[in-house]
Amino acid sequence: MILSTTPTIEGHSIREYKGVVTGETIIGANFVKDFLANIRDVIGGRSGSYEAVLAEARDTSMQEMQQRAMDIGANAIVGIDIDYETIGANNSMLMVAVSGTAVVI
Repeated sequence: MILSTTPTIEGHSIREYKGVVTGETIIGANFVKDFLANIRDVIGGRSGSYEAVLAEARDTSMQEMQQRAMDIGANAIVGIDIDYETIGANNSMLMVAVSGTAVVI
């Protein structure tokens, strides 16, 4: 399946629009990752543990969106948007929501 953040795919004509598809993942970050991230904040550097959680949530959301597109007969998704939000008490949960337009090219 071709995935694109652009509204078109170069070299391909969109033959049919199937509709909007989405994927959502809400994932909690445990206190160990929070603790390690706080240490990184003090000493500098990237937080590998949070980056891994973020990548996992994004990949899961993208896979869910792709499956929904395949279920309705699409072979590409255009106009993909990825949003990140913190939710829950003390912003302890991370939500990754992706959306795009399922199309047939």
